[in-house]
Amino acid sequence: MLEYLDHIDQDLLLFFNGLNSPFWDQVMWWMSEQLIWLPLYLVIAGWLIYKFKWKAVIILILVALLITLSDQGSVHLFKEVFKRPRPCHDPDISGMVHLVRNHCGGEYGFVSSHAANTFAMAAFTLLIIRKRWYSIFIILWATLVSYSRIYMGVHYPGDVIGGAILGFLLGFFIYRLYILIEKKIPPHALHKA
Repeated sequence: MLEYLDHIDQDLLLFFNGLNSPFWDQVMWWMSEQLIWLPLYLVIAGWLIYKFKWKAVIILILVALLITLSDQGSVHLFKEVFKRPRPCHDPDISGMVHLVRNHCGGEYGFVSSHAANTFAMAAFTLLIIRKRWYSIFIILWATLVSYSRIYMGVHYPGDVIGGAILGFLLGFFIYRLYILIEKKIPPHALHKA
C-alpha cells in the first residue's frame, strides 16, 4: 500500500513540477521566500494589535510559540524521524525533477516546514479573526506557498499535505490554548492602559 501511495506521490510531483516556465519559476521562487511573507504577517500583526489591543500581546506570544512548534516539530518530529528524501535528492526521480535556481534544500522532506508554518498561521489567525474574506485569503495564501514547494521540486505532494495537516492541528491546538488563557485573565486586567 505504501509503495502504491509513494508511486502516486511521485507521479503527481512530476506532473505539477513539469508545468514549469521561466515566468512561473520566478513567481514560485518568490512565493517560497520567507522574507516575502514578512509584510503580510506584519499587516496581520498590526491588525490584531488594532483590533484586540492588550489581548494582542497574548495572541502574538502564542503566534511565536505556534511557529516555533510548527517549524521545529516539522523537522525534529517528522523529517528526522521518517527520513524521506526530497524529490530532488531521491535517486529514482532526481534526474527528472525541474529545480528552480538549482535549489534543492536539506536531505529530507516529510513534512514540508513551509506548509506546516503557513497552515499553522492560517488556522490560528482565521480562528481569531473570524472574517470570511480573511479565511479565504489566508487559506489561499498557505495553499499557494505550499504548492510552490511542489512546483520547485523540493517536496512531494504528500510532504505538503502532511505539513498542512500538522499546521492545522497545531493552529487549532494553540487557539484552544488562547481560549483557556483568555478565560483565566480577568476582563478588567486587559482593559487597563
